[in-house]
Amino acid sequence: MQPVLEDASLATVSTLRTLVSLSADLRADIQKLNRQAVKAETAAEKQQILTQIEKLSTDLSATQRNIEELAAGAHLDSIRTTTEETFDFTRELFSLLEPAINEMKDMTSHVRQKAEQREKIAYFEARVPITETAISNLNALLADTQEKELRQALTDLQTNWKKQDTFLRAELQSARVQLAKLEASEQTLAEASESYLKSFYQNRGRYLGQALLAVVAVLLLSRLLMKALVRFVSGFQQANRPLRLRLVDLGIRLLTVILAIAGPMVIFYLAEDWLLFSLGLLLLIGIGLGLRQAVPRYWHQVQLFLNVGTVREGERVLYAGLPWRVRQINVYTMLDNPDLGISQRLKIDDLVDLRSRPLHRNEPWFPCRLNDWVRLDDGSRGKLVGVSQEFVELVERGGAHKTLTTQDFLNHAPLNLSVNFRLKESIGISYDLQHESVTTVPELLRAHVERRLADEGYADQLLNLRVEFERAAESSLNLVIIADFRGELAEFYNRLRRSLQRYAVEACTAHGWEIPFTQITLHKATSP
Repeated sequence: MQPVLEDASLATVSTLRTLVSLSADLRADIQKLNRQAVKAETAAEKQQILTQIEKLSTDLSATQRNIEELAAGAHLDSIRTTTEETFDFTRELFSLLEPAINEMKDMTSHVRQKAEQREKIAYFEARVPITETAISNLNALLADTQEKELRQALTDLQTNWKKQDTFLRAELQSARVQLAKLEASEQTLAEASESYLKSFYQNRGRYLGQALLAVVAVLLLSRLLMKALVRFVSGFQQANRPLRLRLVDLGIRLLTVILAIAGPMVIFYLAEDWLLFSLGLLLLIGIGLGLRQAVPRYWHQVQLFLNVGTVREGERVLYAGLPWRVRQINVYTMLDNPDLGISQRLKIDDLVDLRSRPLHRNEPWFPCRLNDWVRLDDGSRGKLVGVSQEFVELVERGGAHKTLTTQDFLNHAPLNLSVNFRLKESIGISYDLQHESVTTVPELLRAHVERRLADEGYADQLLNLRVEFERAAESSLNLVIIADFRGELAEFYNRLRRSLQRYAVEACTAHGWEIPFTQITLHKATSP
């Protein structure tokens, strides 16, 4: 690194020597032109001379600035420039973000300076050949010209072009030297990142820690205050609490959010760390713009929190295809189903699109409860052993488990057998018993079935038993046995159906009643 720095120093001295010489030549030319302007005979001639003076003055200023930048690394104008600006609300508002922008500009200043010097080098390298060509052309013309006046004009023109060539080369050399200095002092990306992060945490780590402690302190105090209110204020967190307690709860939560946001901002302000302050402000502006469209939804959530919205505590609401009772509304709302014994916790935002209604006495919450026997419309039957918001599990006779989604279970129109149930079984007798089919036969059959049910231990669960004439079929006179049982026998639903058929056959055998079968009569067409 040391030889590189020595080479850069020698190049700087050489470039400064060239620039100082060029500056002296420009001053001499300006003085000469000033004397010519005083002696000018016409206004047009004087104006032409003043234009040349103005151009040379510009070149002199640029040369002097390059000398200062090469020698001192800065220019005096950068520390003495003052501007008077009129008040602009938009500019003043965005000036709060200026520290963050300046910090990002500082992070990329080295790269931008290199890019600027490369642009200068490319600019002057493209123009030096033009001056070289112009000087070469003038030299050729001077070699072929013998007239005194023409040679004098060409000589003056050649002098101006040589000065421009010297100026361009000096500017080019200055840009190359400054680029070499920047490249010599350049760090790797890892070193630059490590240096910046180290500087950032050394200067601002303490303020960030204080801001974090302020947020933790606000949250801790808010939690302690809430616990104190729950302990000393009766019913503060219970369901169906009055509106004033809900307003207090909401006020504490809003105050917590405000203080958690304002605490770090106050710390950054008192520490006069405008970078962190502007970054925090930028973050808050972004959050505010993002939440602008959500304000109506948050207003609905506030109404729900105060229990004056579309969903209220103690009412019935339909969610995910199931009816629920709103047990408590808070930041997290508790729903439960009294019949199923299940509950669910929802965010208050999930209630915004729901509607609740008052409860009615004796309205059902679910077609059945745990351990009830149900029969679905597809003929399957089982005992309800598991139920949740997602699935229903049945155990069929024999131990097989059947699982359905809760919505599919409801779509199958479950018949709850565990309350009470009715069986209807039919049997046909021959037309020979037509006279007794509506009088004697039904009574005898009912008595036989009742006796057999008692013999097998079903009498206590039998609620009602009737035998009636059903209809006259093609081959038989049909009777129907109607038996109502208590829900305790729901498990033996199919067994009881088979038993009723068996009892009917026994009665027919005992009384000599013929059970006809379906007859098919074939008719043969007569030949013509």
